[in-house]
Amino acid sequence: METTLDQNFWNERWENQQTGWDIGYASTPIVTFMDSYPNKDARILIPGCGNAYEAAYLLEQGFTDVTLIDIAPKAIEKVRERFKDQANIEIILGDFFEHEGEYDLMLEQTFFCALEPKLRPDYVKKAHSLLASEGKIAGVLFGIEFEKQGPPFGGSAEEYSKLFEPYFKIEKMELCYNSIAPRKGSELFIKLERKNG
Repeated sequence: METTLDQNFWNERWENQQTGWDIGYASTPIVTFMDSYPNKDARILIPGCGNAYEAAYLLEQGFTDVTLIDIAPKAIEKVRERFKDQANIEIILGDFFEHEGEYDLMLEQTFFCALEPKLRPDYVKKAHSLLASEGKIAGVLFGIEFEKQGPPFGGSAEEYSKLFEPYFKIEKMELCYNSIAPRKGSELFIKLERKNG
């Protein structure tokens, strides 16, 4: 029987603390990228934010406009509590595919790889619609195939390139040199610029 990766599925993972994807701090490749990102007022979206360690890091670095979205009420409850005194962050309980807005940057911390693969073309179109002209997606995808059925779901740079190329210019899609030890050799760093028109 196929599991439906819906709100209940993810919320149960949070309720039962089955959050094996949670590394406990901001992802090193994203931290490195954001350390050289010049625009502190950029409108940043983090879909499938989970515990939102990346958001905490961004706020510490002086970024002023961060939006978090997650479908799991338990995850959102935790981040609302964590960021309750922060004016520079918006926290949304909702479905990425129904979200409306305009952003300069979308940070990808394997949210893409948590989705059922059949949703990947929709993800690409949705990301394109949420990004401003010259907006970018940056972050991490899994660049391996997993032995057990997902989530997470893996893939290859070749496969991802085909998906993204109609809508994005691929500036970077390469093996992460700075993954955390347990993920060494399994992560691809991506930097994609929205194509206009």
